[in-house]
Amino acid sequence: MPLTLPFQFIERTQPLLKEEWNVFVEALQSTSPISIRLNDKLTPTLQYEQVAWCESGYYLPKRIVFTLDPLFHAGAYYVQEASSQFLGHIVKQHIKQPVTALDLCAAPGGKSTHLSNSLHPDSFLVSNEIIHSRATVLVENMQKWGNSNVAVTNRQPSDFQKTPSLFDLIVIDAPCSGEGMFRKDIAAIDEWSVANVAQCTIRQRNIVSDVWNALKEDGWLVYSTCTYNQSENEENVRWIMDELGAEKIDIDIDETWGITPSEEGYRFFPHKTRGEGFFITLLRKTSKAPKAKKNNRSLNELTLVKNDQTKHILPVSQWKTAKQGEYLFTFHEQHQETIAQIIHAYHPLYAGTLIGEIKGKDFVPHAAFALSKILDRSATQEVEVDINNAIRFLQRESLPPVIGDKGLMLVTYQHLPLGWIKNLGSRSNNLYPAPWRIRMKTDATTLFESPLITPTSFNS
Repeated sequence: MPLTLPFQFIERTQPLLKEEWNVFVEALQSTSPISIRLNDKLTPTLQYEQVAWCESGYYLPKRIVFTLDPLFHAGAYYVQEASSQFLGHIVKQHIKQPVTALDLCAAPGGKSTHLSNSLHPDSFLVSNEIIHSRATVLVENMQKWGNSNVAVTNRQPSDFQKTPSLFDLIVIDAPCSGEGMFRKDIAAIDEWSVANVAQCTIRQRNIVSDVWNALKEDGWLVYSTCTYNQSENEENVRWIMDELGAEKIDIDIDETWGITPSEEGYRFFPHKTRGEGFFITLLRKTSKAPKAKKNNRSLNELTLVKNDQTKHILPVSQWKTAKQGEYLFTFHEQHQETIAQIIHAYHPLYAGTLIGEIKGKDFVPHAAFALSKILDRSATQEVEVDINNAIRFLQRESLPPVIGDKGLMLVTYQHLPLGWIKNLGSRSNNLYPAPWRIRMKTDATTLFESPLITPTSFNS
C-alpha cells in the first residue's frame, strides 16, 4: 500500500533531494532492512551481508521472532537499525583514549550497548533515560549485554549540571519528529506536522543547553536524530557551534557506503544507504567549561563489603563489591571514584555488575551476573540445555531434574549463560528474574533456528 506523505513534508524535503526525490519516495515504499549487531561475547562468522560501516553489524534476510531466540536473551546480539550503527565508526576513528561518557537519551539501549563495546575498555559509560518505564528496559538490556563499566540513570538533562565537566563524551540521540522512521512506522507519518518539527527543534536545543556544562572543554559531543529536516539537524548544529561554542569534526567515510555529507554532519537516506533515515555529527567543545568539582564525601556513601558469596567466580583481585540495600554489585577499582560520584549525585538504577540479593541468610545471584563478561565460568557448575528447555527456563518454568551437585548452577544454551537455577536434586528452583520472563505462548511450530546458529556460524 503506497505511503501518503504529508504535503508540507514533501514541500520541505523535496528541495533537499532535488532530482533524487522520486527514487527516495520509491525507497520509502520498500521493506525496511533488518539488522543486528553482535556482542563480543562470541566470535561467529555469519553468512549474511555485513553493515558496511560496522564490522559487528549484519543484515538478516528476514525478520524473525527475536523474543523466542535464547541467544537474544543471552545478550549475544542486539537488534539495531543499521544507520545508527555508524556511531561505533565515529568512536573508533576519533575517541581512542579512555573516557567518561554519557549517553543522554539511551533507551532502549542500542547506542549504549554499541558504545560500551566501541569505547576504550578502561572507559566508563553512564546511560540515561528520562522516562522511568523506558529506563527499566534500558537496565535489562545493559545487564544482558554484560559490560561492567556502566551505570544506568533516570534523570532529566538539567540534573547533570550537578557534576560539571565530568564527561569527556556526551552522546545525544535527540527526540525528534521521526521523519526517518516513515518507512518503518506508519504512525510516524500521522504524527508529523510542521508545528511538531518546530517544537522538536526547540526541545533539542534545550536538551543540549541543559547538559552542556557537564561536558569538559575539548570534550566530544555526538548529536544525532532520525529525521531529515534541516531545522532539527543542520540548523541545530550551527546553533550549538555559534551559541554554545563548538567545532565540527570530519569523519572519514567510504564513498561506496552512500552516506551524504553536509557542512554540519552526515545524512543517511534510504535510497542511498541500506538503513533508515538518520543524521549524525561529531562536535568538539571549544567554549570554557566550569571547573570540575571533587566531592570526597561521595566515596563515604559507597558501602564496600566483603564478598564471600561470589569472590571465587570474579576474575581478579581488583574488583570491589558494594552494597545498596540488600543488593550486592561489583566494579573494577579503577572506576570506584566515578561510581561513587554517580551514586552520590544521581542515585542510579544500577552500576557496575549486579551480583545478587541477600535474603535473610541466603544469597540469591542475579541473572545479570550470569550474563556478565567478568564471571569466571571455570569455577561454576553448569547445565547445558536444548532449545525447548532454554525457552522453558526463560519463561521462568521449572526444568527437568538435572545431574550435578546440589546448589547453584549456571544454565547455558549453545554454551552462552542464560541465568541461574538452584539444584535441589529431584527438582530445581528457577532464579530467572520475573520481569525478564518470556510471556509469549509457544509451541513446537513457533521455535526456530537462531540467526547465529548455522553450520559454520558459531565459533565461540
